[in-house]
Amino acid sequence: MLTNPNKIAHRKKITLITLFFALILAGLFGRLVYLMVWRADYYAEKAVELHERERSIKAARGRILDRNGTVIADNRTVCTVSVIHNQIEEPEKVIQVLCRELGLSEEFVTARVEKYSSIERIKSNVDKETGDRIREYDLAGVKVDEDYKRYYPFGELASKVLGFTGGDNQGIIGLEVIYEEYLQGKAGNILTVTDAKGIEVEEAGERRQEPIKGKDLVLSLDMNIQSYASQLAVQAMKTKEADSVSILVMNPQNGEMLAMVNVPEFDLNDPYTLPEGTLYQTQEEYQNLLNAMWRNGCINDTYEPGSTFKIITAAAGLEEGVVTPQSTFHCPGYIVVDDRRIHCSKRNGHGAEDFIRGTMNSCNPVFITVGLRLGVDKYYEYFEKFGLKKKTGIDLPGEAGTIMHKKEDMGNVELATVSFGQSFQITPIQLLTTAASIVNGGRRVTPHFGVEVLDEEGEASQIFSYPVEEGIVSSETSETLRGILKLVVSEGTGKNGKVEGFSIGGKTATSQTLPRGSGRYIASFMGFAPAEDPQVIALAIINNPQGVYYGGQVAAPIVRQLYENILPYLGIAKENGDENNSSQSPADIP
Repeated sequence: MLTNPNKIAHRKKITLITLFFALILAGLFGRLVYLMVWRADYYAEKAVELHERERSIKAARGRILDRNGTVIADNRTVCTVSVIHNQIEEPEKVIQVLCRELGLSEEFVTARVEKYSSIERIKSNVDKETGDRIREYDLAGVKVDEDYKRYYPFGELASKVLGFTGGDNQGIIGLEVIYEEYLQGKAGNILTVTDAKGIEVEEAGERRQEPIKGKDLVLSLDMNIQSYASQLAVQAMKTKEADSVSILVMNPQNGEMLAMVNVPEFDLNDPYTLPEGTLYQTQEEYQNLLNAMWRNGCINDTYEPGSTFKIITAAAGLEEGVVTPQSTFHCPGYIVVDDRRIHCSKRNGHGAEDFIRGTMNSCNPVFITVGLRLGVDKYYEYFEKFGLKKKTGIDLPGEAGTIMHKKEDMGNVELATVSFGQSFQITPIQLLTTAASIVNGGRRVTPHFGVEVLDEEGEASQIFSYPVEEGIVSSETSETLRGILKLVVSEGTGKNGKVEGFSIGGKTATSQTLPRGSGRYIASFMGFAPAEDPQVIALAIINNPQGVYYGGQVAAPIVRQLYENILPYLGIAKENGDENNSSQSPADIP
């Protein structure tokens, strides 16, 4: 009997289809066994994660300490209040309580309570007492989590140096920004399990990943010196009705900053509040006013240094050999450079004088002559060699650079004005650093605040080091200039900077701000001690003092009063003899 070929083909087709589906089912079964047995833990974890809700826990930020171990930036425990819509059982009561306890508008709280989201933050940085009260209401759907807020025990002191943090506990300005990687720590979180409706499963409890605290930062800043310098600056600003006053104090041997004052300062614990009476109309104006209030003039702003810059001209002239201490000059009260008559501060002139006496008199024609002897190329070479064309590298954000003529644009007149500190601009920190490198024997140090980072045990986990450039000037030039600058204080224009029993070197300056003839001046004085081996150097700058505005009469007494207090504190011994004794007491200077 013959088999029908069509039936045979049909049976084969059915067999192949059956085999195909059998293979698919076997594959699915194998995959199911694989997922249920070998991958069970993985998918169980994923299932839990799907129903887990995460709340962040801020890490305690590392503290900031001064050189004596005094805590100047710390943390306070605060709370973050949040709501979870799906868990709220009494929305009206929640809104009522949160409005009352947090001082928020009903409209604001209602919008967040009614919002469908995994979690909605109502307010952060709530003081702990308030957070505890809200927690005692035991309101379903309301979460009160403890975290940290930055706290500055000294308020305004060193505000523009330390900086502050924002709501996320990250640095905004100052050292808080520069050392963020050490201070910030690592946030933790709280994990709670919810059901499909987003309701917490109480039996599951909570899982916590604890935050890791940031590391402590130790500064060279001395809050005792900072505090006293701030008092002097505030007093000077009030007495002279000045726009601002800056005082910088540094160890010239290693660049450690002991103090940096910029008054007016602001409250680090309330950094977004402008001074009383400040008016503004737009958000942009408000932000600009804040930026101005936070601005650190010692590093962010430039100015014409005036006669304090003559230290640099003197160093270049002595180093190059175009002048010696015995070189003679004649000052008729002016000097003619090309077609320009440039006056001395003493209009009837100083007459015959050697370089030492010319420095003591702060005589413009003397320093113009030294600059012209050097010439544009050589002067510019020293300007760059001393580091004036680059930034100091201080560990603060926003350092400004020097504003100087291009060499090809400098003629004799420009060279003459630069020689006595006008027609260009530098920052106060640049002037202080350059002067320090000249009087410390010729080593350009890097000004800095950061000293070391401490681990959890309080041991140094990192010690910072900073660049030092050798050979800025010879030790002979440095020694000669220190001797001359000592005479400036003992007998010359800086005599109001004398401190009884101590050897002080220094230089005064009185510069007129642009535009010329505006009647606005900057008075300053730079002094270092002991003159023979400087261990501390300070610069005081009074911006737009009213009435008497000469640096020797306005700024020098500030540094004198500062040194009268801090030199004994720093352990600097008095001189034998009375060659540099002051005949004035602090009470003699207003």
